Amino acid sequence: MRYRRVLLAAVIAIAAGAVTVTPPPSAQAAPATFTHPGVLVSRPQLDFVKAKVQAGEQPWRNAYNQMMGSRYASLSRVPAPRATVECGQTSNPNYGCTDEREDAIAAYTDALAWYITGNSAYAQKSIALMDAWSATIQRHTNSNAPLQTGWAGSVWPRAAEIIRYTYGNWPNQARFGTMLRTVYLPVVIAGDSRTSNWDLTLAEAAIGISIFLEDRTSYDRALARFRAAAAASIYIAADGVRPLYPPATSVDTPAELVSRWHGQATYTDGHAQETCRDWVHTGYSISAISHVAETTRIQGGDLYPELQDRLRHALGFHTKFENGTAVPSSVCGGSVTLGLGPITEVGFNALHNRMGIGMANTQSYTERKRPQGTNNLFVAWETLTHANNPA
Repeated sequence: MRYRRVLLAAVIAIAAGAVTVTPPPSAQAAPATFTHPGVLVSRPQLDFVKAKVQAGEQPWRNAYNQMMGSRYASLSRVPAPRATVECGQTSNPNYGCTDEREDAIAAYTDALAWYITGNSAYAQKSIALMDAWSATIQRHTNSNAPLQTGWAGSVWPRAAEIIRYTYGNWPNQARFGTMLRTVYLPVVIAGDSRTSNWDLTLAEAAIGISIFLEDRTSYDRALARFRAAAAASIYIAADGVRPLYPPATSVDTPAELVSRWHGQATYTDGHAQETCRDWVHTGYSISAISHVAETTRIQGGDLYPELQDRLRHALGFHTKFENGTAVPSSVCGGSVTLGLGPITEVGFNALHNRMGIGMANTQSYTERKRPQGTNNLFVAWETLTHANNPA
């Protein structure tokens, strides 16, 4: 126990930036030169998608049609920025919360549409959305402010990276970067101790923002926090008889750990910290882990080998029951709230198609749910961008 407490304290200090260390190669530190576009999708991946859509091949064509038929691709969309976005629990009150998240998704949607079609009207619409918010927003407030900052902060850099490095004509680009650095980064870089999906989403946002800003120090700090949070969010047998203790919390006893895991006292490979809460929030965690792993791969510090056991078991464990297998009493007392969401394409493609790992349950779920669209928060169009994408 004393060893775990010492280790936990060290992880917290590193993630908080209180200790400066030279990470070993396994820590996958920031690259000497960042790859752009390089947040979740790379130029080779975009080229693959563009070719498949133009050739009318499936599932990419259907996924493209789904995206282009959505409200997010409308060229008549009017941005709705606010100086203060106020988001309470479950976005109540909702003063700009939905507007901000959906404008960010629309900016990303338009950036993808620009790249695939070559129609500059989509690039200009993406820029208009980003410019409207960078000229206006100053803060997020109320209880859901950190998560709101993380959701929007995860998506803005995806759009910005594509526009900046494939379109280029963006006069207010520096102002957008200032928005990310002053409004979003101070919140998301600090992480959050409340739940897995919060901490992981904030880490995803911090890493994406750091890439756009080419901020190696923030990238390393966010990555340290992410690696600790990911390891503590999904159980595998190598952890021992119980999950790892979470970073930046006072949880350091078995009883406290059971409480944090929503009453679960025995553990199976792939069981997640929020499995017994509901699978929508569990899906947020799995998605953020997949997104960060994919981004680190693009940046040349591939985290998939480190995360592969947790990620493949988490995907397989949850999709097995989503596919209809009865839930045993050993899992959440036999009662779970399904609803994993459109979150499997990125991890499945990396682990199964690139790394050759058998994932029958995840494959069945993924192919049945295609085209996977958007959760209207921070996941969008991943059948289009990542299905069977070898790049």
